[in-house]
Amino acid sequence: MRSVISVPMTDGSSVDRFLATVPSFARFGQILDPQLYAALPDDWVIGLADVVSSTQAIEAGHYKNVNMAGAAVIAAVSNALGNAPYPFVFGGDGASFALPSDRAAAARQALACTAAFVVEVYGLELRVAEVPVAAIRAAGFDIRVARFAASRDLNYAMFSGGGLAWAETRMKAGEFSIPPGPLGCRPDLSGLSCRFEAMPARRGVMLSIIVQAADLNPAAPEATAYRALIENIIRLVEDSPDMARPVPEGGPPLVWPPSGFDLEARAGQAPGTSLRLRRLKLLAQTALSFLVLRLRIPVGRFNPRRYLNQLVANSDYRKYDDGLRMTIDCGRELADTIEAQLVAAAAEGIVVYGLHRQRAALMTCLTPSVYRSDHIHFLDGAAGGYSAAAASMKGKTGRAITNPSAE
Repeated sequence: MRSVISVPMTDGSSVDRFLATVPSFARFGQILDPQLYAALPDDWVIGLADVVSSTQAIEAGHYKNVNMAGAAVIAAVSNALGNAPYPFVFGGDGASFALPSDRAAAARQALACTAAFVVEVYGLELRVAEVPVAAIRAAGFDIRVARFAASRDLNYAMFSGGGLAWAETRMKAGEFSIPPGPLGCRPDLSGLSCRFEAMPARRGVMLSIIVQAADLNPAAPEATAYRALIENIIRLVEDSPDMARPVPEGGPPLVWPPSGFDLEARAGQAPGTSLRLRRLKLLAQTALSFLVLRLRIPVGRFNPRRYLNQLVANSDYRKYDDGLRMTIDCGRELADTIEAQLVAAAAEGIVVYGLHRQRAALMTCLTPSVYRSDHIHFLDGAAGGYSAAAASMKGKTGRAITNPSAE
């Protein structure tokens, strides 16, 4: 999963053996420590997906569709692999992941089916690709992965080396592409849901941030200044009393039926079955979950208070994938301070960056089982988020970026 590695299993697979070599760290400020990253094996592949023209789709009010499309990639690949652990990251309007070559065919099929599903059901074009790690290194870039312990239950993958950004750029140029599956192809999206409402900013601004090194080569002369800037921004955010994670204690707002109801119904509709019956069934399911979560009613082994506490801790509001991405709830003064530092660093040729201010954040969830503690919750801004931040970044730099679909 693009920004996530589930708790490692022990089936002796090549993924497990690799993950066992990757250090885990709990302090987010360490994300640029090279000692915490392990190089992906040459015989692995990188899977990529992004929504074409995501900025225009969001401007047309389809922000939930865009986020669901990105999260659907992770759900489809996860289910195709039997929910085995693998490194991935969610990018708002897309996702990226890494797998050994013996699992590439299953992931390729899941990507093709997801692309067909997204265009047919959500009305969006999803660009998908698989890029060999060997090709990335042949181009002069590296791709390395680390594990950030966001909570005691879940690790998120962090990527560095410039290779992921290069691969996304080549995908945008039409290389390594995977054609969509046939009409009616449906990926297994079990566990994918969108049942929570937007979370309003409590500090004043929901700020989406993307920061990349101006030169993606880690050996570039500006690399030391870039690392110092990233560490300073993280420290500034973490030390400020005027900042909070987007997800409030106790979890996001709940209403019934949820505003993402129809998107979830379509995601779970089996080919050839009635969408009306699927909606009726989902209405009953969401009504039950609404009552259980709202009233904190334990049901069998399910403890709603524990689940909501895990949900808060497991949200991916900050990550690193060849660039810093954060969506934070902060005061306007803090947002201004962050922007001023980035403007100065960009003027010195150290970084390229994108910022987007909005009033709320969105959550899209992947919960294979409510009884497991490693359920995953993807965060993005509710009015453009990372797509809008990426669009403004490209406007400043004129070059390809890690979110190339925001044209």
